[in-house]
Amino acid sequence: MDDFIWSDPPSRWAFPIAKAGYPLLFGAAFVTLVLALLALTPLALAALVGTLCIAGFFRDPDRLIPNRSGVVVSPADGRVISVGRTKGNPFFDEDVTKISIFMSVFNVHVNRIPVEGRVYRIRYQPGKFVAADRAEASMRNEHNAVFLETGMGRRLCVVQVAGLIARRIICQVQCDDTVRRGQRFGMICFGSRLDVYLPQDVTPAVSVGDRVQAGTSILGSFPDGDAHP
Repeated sequence: MDDFIWSDPPSRWAFPIAKAGYPLLFGAAFVTLVLALLALTPLALAALVGTLCIAGFFRDPDRLIPNRSGVVVSPADGRVISVGRTKGNPFFDEDVTKISIFMSVFNVHVNRIPVEGRVYRIRYQPGKFVAADRAEASMRNEHNAVFLETGMGRRLCVVQVAGLIARRIICQVQCDDTVRRGQRFGMICFGSRLDVYLPQDVTPAVSVGDRVQAGTSILGSFPDGDAHP
């Protein structure tokens, strides 16, 4: 068995850009061209810098996904800001393990599916836009919860949480979709966080302060490979 797999076909481009960024990128490039043709050099240079920043934010690099039975991969790039048991959460009746990942504006913001399985529910909740690295952001901020069920019937939840600057949550999966570990499923624009709610018997493989990459970094594992891909 191969150690890594492609969950999505590799891009044909050297610098892949998420589709959500195309309108902003083309608009910024058009403004840059117009300013350059008008010989407004300082403004054209400023617009060029803005165009490059947009391209950087919406970058969508290909990722090799660990092909190991029972592992849960990170749904986001960023820094782990909390790991631990949580009680009284709004997503599951039982206690769960919650892992939160904060994405700054410098991180890749494309989100990926953490386990192989099926989407059995999606719940969107409007809300506020406080700083995403605060604990209260999980419930107070606008968020979108994607509930997943593995082939062995184990259930978990990935919650896209908007941040202080973020004003758009993109989710490209629907209920009853069959999904692959590491598959792209959406993104959050301009700074945000991802909360992952896992069964208590999942053994965390990360600690607060760790840097993770979506699809590549392992957050934890089910006992005895319970979430076989």
